[in-house]
Amino acid sequence: MHQFPRVHRLPPYVFAQVTELKMKMRREGEDIIDLGMGNPDMPTPQHIVDKLLEASQKGCNHRYSASKGIKGLRRAIADWYRRRFDVDLDMDQEVVVTMGAKEGLSHLALVMLSPGDVVFAPDPAYPIHPYASIIAGADVRRIPIGKGRNFIDDLQVAMRQTWPQPKLLIINYPHNPTTECVDIAFFQRIVDFAKDNKLLVIHDFAYADFTYDGYQAPSFLQAEGAKDVGVEFFSLTKSYSMAGWRVGFCCGNREMVQALTRIKSYLDYGIFQPIQIAACHALNGPQECVKEIMDVHQDRRDALCEALTRIGWNVPKPKATMFVWAEIPDEFKKLGSVEFSKLLLREGKVAVSPGLGFGHYGDDHVRFALVENRHRINQAVRGIKHVLGG
Repeated sequence: MHQFPRVHRLPPYVFAQVTELKMKMRREGEDIIDLGMGNPDMPTPQHIVDKLLEASQKGCNHRYSASKGIKGLRRAIADWYRRRFDVDLDMDQEVVVTMGAKEGLSHLALVMLSPGDVVFAPDPAYPIHPYASIIAGADVRRIPIGKGRNFIDDLQVAMRQTWPQPKLLIINYPHNPTTECVDIAFFQRIVDFAKDNKLLVIHDFAYADFTYDGYQAPSFLQAEGAKDVGVEFFSLTKSYSMAGWRVGFCCGNREMVQALTRIKSYLDYGIFQPIQIAACHALNGPQECVKEIMDVHQDRRDALCEALTRIGWNVPKPKATMFVWAEIPDEFKKLGSVEFSKLLLREGKVAVSPGLGFGHYGDDHVRFALVENRHRINQAVRGIKHVLGG
């Protein structure tokens, strides 16, 4: 057998065990309510689809595009940041379009990191946050995140205990999977910490719009000096329900943005131009659709958390993201998150994501994705009630 070193460093995919069981049960005719993967179920708003159809009818848009993104989209991104966060960006030097945040973050890690470099990443975390660095050959030091932890304090402890000195910190707020939220003061502390320790920062801002109960998520780039130390990724996947379109962008520190731009120029010819034109329309056009998507997810959040509480599983309502991060009931904790997820699937006909798939510190939780309607959520909770002995 040939050895492929980057693949060899990747562990077996924890989520695969639950996915295989789910598919087996579906083949056997079981009705499985899938609250595992955060795959948006709502269609892309019609005015964005219409712009795609219009642009795709023009033959000039069928040629190779620009790997860094067309000028109109980079301008729309800069305008969006100015309107939303009062952040000024140079569309030519501080903005690059990516094929979703995941692709951009992975390629940025690849161009920044060398074997032996150390990266700080939270645990639990969305898998690409640590594994982009591992694929690039770097070593990841995992920083615990969640209830009862102080991330800044844990960062400082890790810095004192780590050698060689880390090169990069990857963060994500509102956080997937824990749903943890922060304010601008937190980001200012991150910027100051990065400057003091000569660290670069990548912030994944995928859930910028997924906020509830009056909470508004700040941008990392709003902190003073943020562009000196880091970049921020955003994706149109969630806010505009454009998951399959694969449009995102990276903004901020020009050295990091230009490094990503350069490596992308060797790797791709850019996103299909009609998709980029439609993305411009999404960012510049009416934003009522974003609020409508958020309202639907808040209603689903309320339905799930309130129903779980009624059956004795007290799960607090998150202030952000499209997920609910639920601590496993005490009597089932000894199973661990993978076996508990399998139990919910076999006995309750409900698929969730085991917390272990997001890191060691997530093994006492499971993650629900708010990707089903209220009726299906209530049906899921009835299945869960059966498992819990209600």
